[in-house]
Amino acid sequence: MAKTLELDARSVVVASKDQVSSELASEAVILDLKGGTYHGLNATGARIWTLLATPKSVGEIRDIILREYDVEPQRCERDLLCLLELLAAKGLVEVRAAAA
Repeated sequence: MAKTLELDARSVVVASKDQVSSELASEAVILDLKGGTYHGLNATGARIWTLLATPKSVGEIRDIILREYDVEPQRCERDLLCLLELLAAKGLVEVRAAAA
């Protein structure tokens, strides 16, 4: 198994092609096509998931969430990195190194 790149604000993330997802009420449901498992995201996670449809840096996603939600910047970045690391570990997102 390939080592996952370490995530930071400059890392670029995008939803994997090996999944399908759907919005359900204000949440998201994701099916991992390789593993055959379902994953659910709450409303905030679902918003982040929609942002992952196109490649974006972690910093870009963080800035969008900070504009849209009442959350402290440090907590936002910490929680965002935690979610993205979890999604990457499950193969649901691809992590790319920051552009030079």
